[in-house]
This record gives sequence, C-alpha cells and structure tokens, in this order.
Amino acid sequence: MSSIRTYTGIRFDPIHPDADLIRIEDIAHALAMLCRAGGHCKDFYSVGQHSINCAREAEARGLSQKIRLGCLLHDASEAYLSDVTRPVKAELPGYLEIERPLQEMIWQKWLTEPLTEEEEALVFQIDNELLLHEFLALMDTRLSDSIPDLASAPTFAFNGFKACEQDFLRLFRLLTAEK
Repeated sequence: MSSIRTYTGIRFDPIHPDADLIRIEDIAHALAMLCRAGGHCKDFYSVGQHSINCAREAEARGLSQKIRLGCLLHDASEAYLSDVTRPVKAELPGYLEIERPLQEMIWQKWLTEPLTEEEEALVFQIDNELLLHEFLALMDTRLSDSIPDLASAPTFAFNGFKACEQDFLRLFRLLTAEK
C-alpha cells in the first residue's frame, strides 16, 4: 500500500482512496499551501484561494448551493495528488485515471447528489474563466483574445496560508449547512 500522511495525521492512499479518511481539514490546509501554475506566478496564489474565488463567482452568478460547493471542491483531489499544470496533466493519462475517481469520491462525500453534466460543465466553465483572469493578473499573460467578464470581483492578492485555510473551511461549512 502506498500512502501519504495528511496534515491531520491520517495515512491516506490516494491510489486506492477510502472516502471515510477524506477530511475537509486536510483539503483546506493542503490547497491553501499549494501554489497555482506550478508556482510560476508573480506572487503566491493558492489552489485554495482559486477554489474560493470559483465558489464566490458561482454565487455572484446566482447558481445553486450544489454548484457553489462543486466549485469550492473542484480541485480537492489536488490536496492528495498535488497540482499538476494542464499541459503536463494532458500527457499523463495514468494521473487522470487516479485523479478523476478521487475527485468524484470527494464530490460524492459532500454534495447532496452528483453533479449533472450541465452542472459540472458550469463548474469547469467558471474554473476556466477564473484561470484567464488569474494569468492576466498574476503573470501578465493573456491566454485568450476574449476574456469574459466575471460577476464577482476576485482578489488575487496573497492573504496568508492560515487565512486562506480558514476562509475555505468557513465557506465549506456555510455551503454544507445550506443542504
């Protein structure tokens, strides 16, 4: 068995995950500590902050609690697998075979019901649109001729690891209490 030791001290096997061992505290902590874009930002910007911004964008668009929670958790598997940049991830089919079931397990653990194809498409549309804004703000890189407007006003400034972790947990608790 291959396993990692999580922030809360759990032995977790990301290759053969056990849903009972997935802890939101581990996810919030790890995502707050992981830098987006493989660390190639002008300033530190975490996967956790990206996830919070995605959930807030879904809220600003008037989307359901389920989609907002789906947005918050859409990169949660990276807490156990790390953030692999998109060009590299596309070349690693084995990684995707590990990532997808783990991500679905995490969603299944906390969503009231699975995301429909349309809901999941909205989650990843928001993810992609935030990415365009992040690259512009954090790397002075325009990835597209057309960058869609956002309904929210995300912040890309680093506000500290602990603050990000606490914001993630606070938003998670708010969204899971709405069930």
